Amino acid sequence: MNNKIFVIGTPIGNLKDISLRALETLKEVDIILCEDTRVSFKLLSHYDIKDKKLISYHKFNEKEITNKIIEYFNSGHKIALISDAGMPKISDPGFSLIKKCNELKINLEIIPGPTAFVSSFVISPFEGSFTFLGFLKDKSSQRIKQLKELNEGIYIIYVSPHKLIATINDLELVFKEKIKIFLSKEITKLYEKHYYGNAKEILEQLPESIKGEYTLCFKYENEKIKKEKVNKYQKFSKF
Repeated sequence: MNNKIFVIGTPIGNLKDISLRALETLKEVDIILCEDTRVSFKLLSHYDIKDKKLISYHKFNEKEITNKIIEYFNSGHKIALISDAGMPKISDPGFSLIKKCNELKINLEIIPGPTAFVSSFVISPFEGSFTFLGFLKDKSSQRIKQLKELNEGIYIIYVSPHKLIATINDLELVFKEKIKIFLSKEITKLYEKHYYGNAKEILEQLPESIKGEYTLCFKYENEKIKKEKVNKYQKFSKF
């Protein structure tokens, strides 16, 4: 194994969704940087990966300990970076270390794995390019302002369960009937479920108790503008 830092994707739910190369690498490294060591321990134990130094590397400490990680690397330790689920840096920790490695020209090797927003988009009824926004702003007023700045297109966001209803209400307030929503719950897990419709229809389908992890795709299409463009073209085509 060459002297490099490995950035590894892990399952987003189903523990079987991990590559052979990811498992081989996790077995060979000395140090594994984990978003939450308790979560990562379950994955590692499932595949009988033992005797590894697990270091907590999360959004609250990644800037502070990045230099320490580089020291470990320079002393010859083999290091892997993982998050609780999916790919590091995608709404997860990892940016500080990856940025530092690029600055110092330290070799990085990516071992890809599943990503929730890609998985949700693939099975959605939407087609074309999209923009991933990650998590929207926490406060409703901030979210509304953020949404009003969007142009037509397809967007994907992550939504925590306690903000799901409020976020859908904000989408309806801003876009009215001009959007369609595809909502995914617990992708690859036992209670995986998907919803499709406008904002009101989605709210009607949701259970009273909102639990789990959600990925929300929405397509914003201003039909009024499209009709105006068509009419202008048709009028021009008469000449």
